[in-house]
Order: sequence, then structure tokens, then C-alpha cells
Amino acid sequence: MSEPIEVRLPAMPECWDSCGNCSDAAVLVSEILVRPGERIERDDPVITLETDKTTLDIPTPCAGRVTALHIDIGDTISEGMLILTLQPD
Repeated sequence: MSEPIEVRLPAMPECWDSCGNCSDAAVLVSEILVRPGERIERDDPVITLETDKTTLDIPTPCAGRVTALHIDIGDTISEGMLILTLQPD
């Protein structure tokens, strides 16, 4: 059996830093789209982030079964934070 994978928030899109409208706002978890025990495919969206200007779905980097969530709706999140643990297929 493969080792569990820690899925972390990737770097934000370049446009967030270059335009300046989103980068100074708090980035909140507005939706959690998966549950522990659920099987997901690579690139399935797992959470939705929101600022006062935009929303962004964050996909998973690989397929597997969600074993744990490490965030809640309303949490402020930043690059590199642990989102979930995934048991790969």
C-alpha cells in the first residue's frame, strides 16, 4: 500500500499577485467539496476559496481516498497549508 499524501494549498495564480486586487484580501475556505472516505480522481475540485473579489476551486494532484480533512469552512488559508490527507490508489 502506498504512503498517504498530504495535499497542501498550491501557489496562488500569478494574476493574484500582479493585479493586486485579490492578493491583499483574506483567502477563505467557502466550500469543502469532499468528505473523508470519498474516492476522488486527479484534478477533482476539493475546496473552493473566496476573497471579496473572486472564487477559485482547488483541484487534487492525484486520485485516491480522502482519509482526513484539515480545514473547515470559514478558515483563512494560505499557500502551503495542509488541506487533506489522501490514500492514493
